Amino acid sequence: MEEHKTPWLKQWTLHTVEVVEQAADAVAQKLSEDLEKEHSWYADFKNDKFHYIIYRGKIFKVDLHNHMLYKDAKQYGITLGIPEYQVDFAPDDKIWER
Repeated sequence: MEEHKTPWLKQWTLHTVEVVEQAADAVAQKLSEDLEKEHSWYADFKNDKFHYIIYRGKIFKVDLHNHMLYKDAKQYGITLGIPEYQVDFAPDDKIWER
């Protein structure tokens, strides 16, 4: 999909899973180790306290009461070449209006 800067994909797929809160840090760590090396993918999940944003080799654990912490996670994704609209994690980002 050229418009998404992923020309090797014909279709995007969203997987939804549940993670037990006690295992969240371990799951985030495992995802960070296992995300493929070739592309700059990320995974994310959240509960009512934290939003985990996981890149290969880098984890952002954002306190949901401090949306300013999203800035670093977003900027890191952009430096990997991920389009800004794909790292619209925070609800106060203008892109959430779509």
